[in-house]
This record gives sequence, structure tokens and C-alpha cells, in this order.
Amino acid sequence: MKAALRAQLSVMMFLEFFIWGSWYTTIGVYMSNHDMADLTHWPYTVNPVAAIVAPFFVGLIADRFFATQKVLGVLHILGAIFMFLVPSATGNSTLFILLLLGYNLCYMPTMSLANTICFHKMTDQEKEFPLIRVFGTLGWIVAGLIISFVLNKFVADNVKPEETGMQLYMTAGASLLLGLFSFTLPNTPPPAKGKKVSAASIIGVDAFKQLASPSFFIFLFSSFLICIPLAAYYNFTQHFLAATGFEKIASTQILGQVSETLFMTLIPFFFIRLGVKKMLAVGMLAWVIRYALFALAAPDQVTSMIIIGVIMHGICYDFFFVTGQIYVDKKATPQIRAQAQGLIIFVTYGVGMLVGAPIAGSVYNKFLGTSQGLTLQQWQNFWWIPCAFAAVVLLFFIITFKERQKGIKA
Repeated sequence: MKAALRAQLSVMMFLEFFIWGSWYTTIGVYMSNHDMADLTHWPYTVNPVAAIVAPFFVGLIADRFFATQKVLGVLHILGAIFMFLVPSATGNSTLFILLLLGYNLCYMPTMSLANTICFHKMTDQEKEFPLIRVFGTLGWIVAGLIISFVLNKFVADNVKPEETGMQLYMTAGASLLLGLFSFTLPNTPPPAKGKKVSAASIIGVDAFKQLASPSFFIFLFSSFLICIPLAAYYNFTQHFLAATGFEKIASTQILGQVSETLFMTLIPFFFIRLGVKKMLAVGMLAWVIRYALFALAAPDQVTSMIIIGVIMHGICYDFFFVTGQIYVDKKATPQIRAQAQGLIIFVTYGVGMLVGAPIAGSVYNKFLGTSQGLTLQQWQNFWWIPCAFAAVVLLFFIITFKERQKGIKA
């Protein structure tokens, strides 16, 4: 891959995840500070709803009608408009959530489209993709640093920037920037242009049929299951950090992305030596360890254990999600590449998180009762639940997954 092309794709990935990191880990703090503390699970519900509704349809458009980079650009510009309007609806919780839904309907398909643009230009996914995808992690890190150490200079001493709407406007601005930048990306024409559109292709059945195999079904089911406890991490880690005395919440959480950067660059090394199954299993094991560390650290507020738990996110994400994206691309044909990437977003950030977010919210609210926050002992009990769930999923995957497709090391 030429250096200029690699630079373009790296900037795309940087902005793609800078946008997500600008609001996703702080929206709960913002809502809690604006009389919506009991509604903080809703952003993590509309996000997977969007991941279910949008990717297949948008993937179909990119596969059959319009160049992928143009679809990416239009969606990010529309998303910028929705996010810009979100803070103005703070006094109306229903409108606030609906605007977040509109934003996520625009954003969630762009994750698979960005992957599609990268894979279209690659001949060795295992080696090339991680080195470009790592810039997405850097984008998330920079977003957290800006919130904690730049935006804090524009608020009062006793106010956290996460409690203001500044990070939401930052999200809108970055989304607009990437929308415009997308039109400069290398042309990725629709590979199935002119082919007949059917109801099956719209909802992704065609892509599902082409990818079908026992091992792939196990992978999809395990991906769905592991994202149920993941919802607890995304939704409540920010509250857990606040309860255990952390001041710089956003910058503390990006330690997970710092470790993600390291492990992303090591994926080509591990992929060759471990293969798909062991890579995915290590990622799931990291989930178990992370939640166990949170639970063990909670009663005595053991800072080091909490930080290690956050750092484990790098292994959780890289070894499972990035490996999964490469695995899906290697099984897909060029004609269904965008829909195939949309399928994994649908199963993980869509169905998995949609099931996980209300479950996590329900469990949290049950512990919460009528109090203003969980006690440290309650936090310990809370974290043991996703820990046990992730352990069961790990055992199921190890026992049942057997990949036999030529060209994919199991």
C-alpha cells in the first residue's frame, strides 16, 4: 500500500473514532448533571437500535448504488446536524433521546463503511488493517485528552467538562470535518452495481447465506452473547470511576485505548501464531479478568486494580472485535463486503448491545433502589454479574468453535 493512501485511510480512521470517543463515554455524566440520571442507559439503547436498523440497508446502498466514500461523507454530515441539535434539547428528555437516535442512525453504518474502504485497498488484511485501524484508537484517546485537559480550561473550577455540552459540539464539528474529508478518499465503487435488489438483500439475508457455516454461526452467536456484558462496561464504568474517587474520568478511561493502540500493532504477530479461535478466546478471557478486577477493587477503592481493569479493554477490543472484522472480511466475497461488515456491527453493537443495555440498566437500578448512587459493596456485587456471564460465553466458544475454511487459520 502506498504511503499517501495509508495516510488517507489513517486520517479517516482517526476521525471516525475521535467522533465516537468524544461523546460515548461521557454522555452518562452529562445526563446525570441535567436531571436525567435515571435515563443514562438510553444512549446505550438507541445506539444498538441504530446498529440493527441501519448497517444492512446502508451496506446494500454502498454495495449496489453509490461509491462507499460518498455514502460515508453524506452520513457524517447528516450526523453532525443531529449532534449539533442534541444539547439544545436537554430540557426535553424525549427529544434529547430521539436526536441521539437520529445521530446514531447516521453514525453506526459508517463503522462498517470505513472498514469496507480499507479492505477494498488491501491484499493482506492481517498485516495491513491493524496498522491503519490503530489510528482510530488514537483518535478516541485524543478525544478523551481534549475533554479532560483542554475543554476543562473553558469551564468553572468546580465543573467537569463532561457535565457540559462542549463535548457534544466537538462531536458535531469532527463529524462535519470527516464528512467533507470522505469525499477525498479513494474511490470505492459499488461492486454489485446493476444487480437486482430483493427484500433478502435489503435485510442482509444474501450476505448471511454466503457466509454461512457452523463455525461462522458459533462466531456470530458468541459475538452476540459477549456484547451483553460489554454494555455494562460502556454504560457504567464512568459512574464506577466517579464513585471510587477518580477526578479525570474521560482521561482515565482512555487508558483502555492506550493499551488498545499497543495490542493493535501486535495483532499481525499474534494472528499468525495463534489463529482466529485463540485470538477471539483471549479477547473474551480479558473481559472476565476486567470485570473481576473491578469487583475485587470496589470495596477498598484499589486504584491500581481499577486502572488495570480499564487497561484490559485493549485486549478485549483488539483480540475480539478487530480479529472478528478480519475474520468476516476473509470469509466474504467482494460483492457483499459492505453488507458482511454491516452484519458484524448488527450482531455486536446492534443486537448484543440492545439486549445488554437494558439488562445492565435494570441490574444497576435494582442495586440503586431509591439511593443516589451505589455503595462500594454494591459496586462489587454489580461487577461480578457480567464477569460470570462473560466466563460462561468464553467456555461455550472454546468448546464449540472449529474453523475449517481454507485460508483461515483456526
